[in-house]
Amino acid sequence: MRLLGWIKPRAILRGLLRDLNPIRWVRAIRTIHIIAFGILAAFVVLRVFDPSPLQTLRLKVFDLYQQIEPRDPETKYPVRVIDLDEASLAAYGQWPWSRTLVAELVDKLTEYQTGPIGFDIVFAEPDRTSPGLIAGSLPGIDDETREALEQLPSNEEILAAAIARSGRVVLGQSTKSVPDPVELERISVKANFATKSTRGSQFTDARQTVLTFRGLVRNRPELEETAKGIGLFTIKPEQDGIVRRVPMIVAVGDNLYPSLTVEMLRVATGGPTIAVSLNHGGMVGVIVHKQFPIIPTDNLGRTWVHYTPHDPERFVSAKDVLEGAVPPELLAGHFVLIGTSAIGLQDIRSTPVDDAVPGVEIHAQLLETILAQSFLSRPGFVAGAELFALIFVGLLLIILVPILGPVWTLLLGGGVSVGLIGFSWWLYIDAGMLFDMFYGAIAAGILYATMTYMNYMNEEAQKRQVRSAFSHYMSPALVEQLAKDPSKLTLGGEMREMTLLFTDIRGFTPISELFDAEGLTSFINRFLTPMTEIILDRRGTIDKYMGDCIMAFWNAPLDDETHVANACRSALEMKERLVLLNDELEAQAKAEERRFIPIRIGTGLNTGECCVGNMGSDMRFDYSVLGDTVNLASRLEGQSKTYGADVVLGETTHSQVPEFATIELDLIQVKGKTVPVRVFSLLGDETMAQSAEFQTLAERHGEMMAAYRAQDWAVCRRKIGACRELDFLGKLDVLYKLYDERVADYEAAPPGDDWEGVFIATSK
Repeated sequence: MRLLGWIKPRAILRGLLRDLNPIRWVRAIRTIHIIAFGILAAFVVLRVFDPSPLQTLRLKVFDLYQQIEPRDPETKYPVRVIDLDEASLAAYGQWPWSRTLVAELVDKLTEYQTGPIGFDIVFAEPDRTSPGLIAGSLPGIDDETREALEQLPSNEEILAAAIARSGRVVLGQSTKSVPDPVELERISVKANFATKSTRGSQFTDARQTVLTFRGLVRNRPELEETAKGIGLFTIKPEQDGIVRRVPMIVAVGDNLYPSLTVEMLRVATGGPTIAVSLNHGGMVGVIVHKQFPIIPTDNLGRTWVHYTPHDPERFVSAKDVLEGAVPPELLAGHFVLIGTSAIGLQDIRSTPVDDAVPGVEIHAQLLETILAQSFLSRPGFVAGAELFALIFVGLLLIILVPILGPVWTLLLGGGVSVGLIGFSWWLYIDAGMLFDMFYGAIAAGILYATMTYMNYMNEEAQKRQVRSAFSHYMSPALVEQLAKDPSKLTLGGEMREMTLLFTDIRGFTPISELFDAEGLTSFINRFLTPMTEIILDRRGTIDKYMGDCIMAFWNAPLDDETHVANACRSALEMKERLVLLNDELEAQAKAEERRFIPIRIGTGLNTGECCVGNMGSDMRFDYSVLGDTVNLASRLEGQSKTYGADVVLGETTHSQVPEFATIELDLIQVKGKTVPVRVFSLLGDETMAQSAEFQTLAERHGEMMAAYRAQDWAVCRRKIGACRELDFLGKLDVLYKLYDERVADYEAAPPGDDWEGVFIATSK
């Protein structure tokens, strides 16, 4: 009963009423809902007005669809591009070619029995090489010769005759922004047009909805008269310069003109009329023949091109055609487009799947899209559906965030958004329908971030407390990782390839006897500080200090692709910095009138797979590294004194820095290991490795090691002497003295035929 005395019901009730105060709760909800509804309304208004940047963003989404899943490139359709490529221009001269050569090209294609031949080129000017024009331009020519030249057929007439013989040529023409009344009076349309308008449509004439241009760039009249069809090759890129849609029908003046693609299809099907289908939103499609499926368009009469990546097999060099070097099956029965990929002719375009393709390829890909019935479309109702989805997801978040909390709302809202994006992807794959839900997903993300901001403010305060508490005894990098992801405060590790470094002061006991406790601490800090700076500057991580020993590693926690080289350079720089440190310590010892013992260090480096992560207990742990690679690195540091080497490398480390100056020390079985390892001494960097002195030493040293393992003791002894004379660093005397002693021992007691050159170490 006494315990009940500590319970204060009134205080508890007051706290609950304060926390659950309906007025405070309603005010908080009202504020966040007002902001949320305002954001949602802004996104809705922005989508309704649909400014250019938003249109470009949506088009980029559709580009991504085609980049991920383009039209099947494995399925080939009968479309070829006769390419006026660099090889053709080199063989027959720069463009424009003589019309007689173009006529020869048309005749060759006729012989190949191709389908419709479409020109992505306009022949607007008379050929200057025609005999009549030449006769008028040559001064001093006699009248008889001039009259004979003028009576010869013009080059246009020769090309027109070739076009007439073919009976399947579709000439191309282009639009321009400047009207030409004379040209507009001469109508150059081979096709008839019919309009099909749905009931209730405000459009009864295609000219009311399609793209309109003011003028035409036309072909010579004699060519147009004999052509089977005439179509526009006008390509109008989107705002970002990428060609996604091509106009099927355009209006120039009072007349409708078909695109080059539509006209080639009409010629192929033999129909005289092109039907244009209209509804309340504008144009919806083109029909070139009653037995041919409708070609869907947007309301402006443009058809989406369903691209494949650029395929060189689609192109045939005009040079090869003129020379008759093309296999007949490559062209027979194919739609043929004549255009250019030559960079100098400046007909290069960007598509959703390629940064630069010849403009003629776009017409070829559009033809393939139509023949494959692999249409992309964006019906008029799609914009309304996208707007509805945006409002639905927004309202879902606004309603559920206060009820479910941020985590469950994120899962639900994210699931709905992912589902809608997946649905839009399915529509693209299954029906070729372009439905954009990325805008709705962006709006939902901003809504969610705004509505959960207040909740995360408390978590940010907690993160600041974590930083303040842990920064006193952990590295700033790890503190930031803990603040960003508290889950890292758990035990566990990962396997990584790492390079380990152990370095220790040799003969530390005599040095320590020179100082009292305070002086020894200062001395150790004088040594550890510059060594640590070198390691950290080379992207290393200090694992721990063990008295006068440093343990460091590379390639964790941050990735380091050059961790082996960085570790080796650190070891070399530590040696160089030690020279300066010894000079400073010697000067200090003289000033204090005490004995000076120079610092010498031994370093071991080893590379391999390690487990790195948080090691310890649930109550206290440290970021460290474990594994056999670590143990071997420590053993290599211990062997540096045995071999008189400043830096000892493991075999894996050595194999990854072939550019450094290294020599082999031994094949040794270190204490605690059953498998021998090959160890090396790191003498210098790339500059030393390229020097003549080192290369000569390395060659003789290799010969010495080979003789040693072959048990050729006499040769080995001579090579040891030669190596001593070549020791330009003066640091290999201990090593060669060691091998002198081994040779003497083995001469007295040979190791036997089964000896493989392994030395078994008895000390760490």
